[in-house]
Amino acid sequence: VRWMMYWIVFALFMAMETITDLLISWFPFYYEVKMAFVIWLLSPYTRGASLLYRKFVHPTLASKEKEIDTYIIQAKERGYQAMVRFGKRGLNLAATAAVQAATKSQGALAGRLRSFSMQDLRSLPDQT
Repeated sequence: VRWMMYWIVFALFMAMETITDLLISWFPFYYEVKMAFVIWLLSPYTRGASLLYRKFVHPTLASKEKEIDTYIIQAKERGYQAMVRFGKRGLNLAATAAVQAATKSQGALAGRLRSFSMQDLRSLPDQT
């Protein structure tokens, strides 16, 4: 549970830091403070990640739980529909390619058979 809290808080920190890094990275000792913050989050003595998770992240997630569940259900349905749609497209493309390949090879095969049959007919002696 402790590691789950740490990784959730760390992921949120990294997401915010990606946006704000360009704006505040020019402050003196910015990188040192950032490194100290990550150590504070990770330290078993300070339990910074647990503190931030219990004070801010968990109450926010608990209050938005129904909305999150609704979004997950919608994403699941849309994902299923997208897989069916792409599967149908893939099967149609594969069937079209197979028919085209068969048509092309059938023409080549018929041409070869015709040439073999003409050679066979020419090799027969005339019986007139």
